[in-house]
Amino acid sequence: MSEIMEQKQRRFAIIGVGGYIAPRHLAAVSSVGGRVVSACDVSDSVGIIDSYFPDAEFTTDSKVFFDGLKGGRADYLTVCTPNYLHCGHSVAGLEAGMDVICEKPVVTGVAEHRRLSEASRACGRSVSPILQMRLHPEAVRIREKTASGTPGACHDVELVYVAPRGRWYAASWKGDAGKSGGVLTNIGIHFIDLLHWMFGRRTGMRLHRSEADCISGVMELERARVCFFLSVNPSHLPAGHSGACRRLSVDGDLFDFSTGFADLHDRSYGEIMAGRGFSLDDTLEAVATVEVARSLAVSPLVGEYHPMLRHLMESRKSDIYPAV
Repeated sequence: MSEIMEQKQRRFAIIGVGGYIAPRHLAAVSSVGGRVVSACDVSDSVGIIDSYFPDAEFTTDSKVFFDGLKGGRADYLTVCTPNYLHCGHSVAGLEAGMDVICEKPVVTGVAEHRRLSEASRACGRSVSPILQMRLHPEAVRIREKTASGTPGACHDVELVYVAPRGRWYAASWKGDAGKSGGVLTNIGIHFIDLLHWMFGRRTGMRLHRSEADCISGVMELERARVCFFLSVNPSHLPAGHSGACRRLSVDGDLFDFSTGFADLHDRSYGEIMAGRGFSLDDTLEAVATVEVARSLAVSPLVGEYHPMLRHLMESRKSDIYPAV
């Protein structure tokens, strides 16, 4: 029976096909020999589908989309919609009889995580989050470094993640913390997940800056003290960087995540199809951490804090986004 299923072409439906990340999912479906049979987006400007699956049905009406998928028309639902819609769309996919593949963040809070977990169990279907940073070569290097070190050691970690965005960002759902979860959730969730995966559970956290375009603070984990700085403000880029800057320093050793993303979604889908994908349980720590961060008050800038924030405060560069 399993051999028959392996030979059968897997059928996918995708919601949010007009979004930024959707082309990577379309390419990943193609890479595993799958076929997109149905797609949905509020925008009808989705000609990218023609490059991969021109025969896929399309609608801008999510109700029509999900109604058409009942009865086993697709095996998987890929969710690429805005963050605040992930939970509802994933539950709808489970209830329509599909396994779900969901972009980051799989949900924006612990209550939604509980709801989605309960729906997955009730429907007997799985939810596979995309945690592609765990597959990145630099992540593998960090795991090897920490595994070969002193058992139980507490590592000194510094995270810099500056992903410049134009003024459109603040005007879109991504700039609305109620919909995106804010900067730490929207652009930082993969690195927060990575840090939990490598260094364990959160034991403490404080923020030194929390604004619409930038967040910085210190996170205490079981095996690391992490000083972090995340921003979408182009003026916050370190000197010498013209594009995104994604780097981790672990005990003084620098790990650069600015490149190496080309095939990570393909690899993620390959792992999911092989039954080795990540689970909802794998996402809970990161979801809880970003939710906690949204409720924290900003601490005074005394003592030790991120050098990027220190430079920012000393130079008094003007922000292009208003403070929250």
